Amino acid sequence: MLTERQALILQVIIDEFIETAQPIGSRNIAKKEHISYSPATIRNDMADLEEEGFLTKTHSSSGRVPSEKGYRFYVDHIMSPFNLSSDEVRLIQSQFDERMIEMEKVMQNSAHILSDLTQYTTLVLGPEVYETKLKQLQIVPINKQSAIAILVTDTGHVEHRSFAVPSTIDHSDLEKVVNILNEKLVGVPIIYLDRMIESEVIDLLNRYTSNFQKSYDLIQQALFNHQTSSLYVSGKSNILMQPEFNDIEKARSLFNIMESEETITPLLKASEEGMHISIGQENEIEAMNNCTLITATYSIGENQIGTIALLGPIRMEYAKAVSLLDLWSNNMSQSLHNWFKD
Repeated sequence: MLTERQALILQVIIDEFIETAQPIGSRNIAKKEHISYSPATIRNDMADLEEEGFLTKTHSSSGRVPSEKGYRFYVDHIMSPFNLSSDEVRLIQSQFDERMIEMEKVMQNSAHILSDLTQYTTLVLGPEVYETKLKQLQIVPINKQSAIAILVTDTGHVEHRSFAVPSTIDHSDLEKVVNILNEKLVGVPIIYLDRMIESEVIDLLNRYTSNFQKSYDLIQQALFNHQTSSLYVSGKSNILMQPEFNDIEKARSLFNIMESEETITPLLKASEEGMHISIGQENEIEAMNNCTLITATYSIGENQIGTIALLGPIRMEYAKAVSLLDLWSNNMSQSLHNWFKD
């Protein structure tokens, strides 16, 4: 364990390095108003911190920079809560002032706002559609040849699916199909819809619609074209603003990861409930070994349904990032709770 003085020196070095991205020397630290130690004492402690792996020394300067171990100690033992400005709090909370009609809009807007506030990349993972239940179904005719199915799940996910309407189906059959589906399928987990259609719906279609086969085909088009999750990414270009990614190959590798939903989504799904911080090589993907990924989950009651994350350099402003994610996830969870209670 570090001494109180060593912890203070490590905190000063990390805070300064987050702001400047430049190696920190003992004279720099000694000039700080709240530091009362001599440069010689600070140099000795910096040498000890380097020997213990909390700091590293760059080849081009006598100053030190934090190591991944140093950042981990900072996050776990030193970091203090960050006081967000009233404008930042209002900006986040404004996303939840209105009743949530479409969760997707909240997630898209939130991703954009958080990337602007932090200058990092924001990733928001929506709920798993397969794990949710159908809350409402509407089929809205566009013309005689096409219609839109609007599916609302119990997690607020709204999905619009266009499909062709068979010419042999009349308007009354379309209404009957919607009524039957809402009567039999509301509250059913989406993963079991096909099973319920086979056991509960087919007989009703056969009994009440004039063209059973066309009605059945319509249901297949409207209900079984799933997207299992929604991933929203904002601020990818913010990575290029960080000096750590002046190396074009590093930046390109990271961009490729962010462009791949198949790669990013499992990382967010696998995150632990609550807040989780992966620093540098704690990230499983090599292209992210120069990054920190901070994730926060949002939920309804005890059911975790999604994740929001910030991706940035290891030299991240941790306290602010954690405070923003905590504020967002709490507001999102409360809004979801209110939405489903109504």
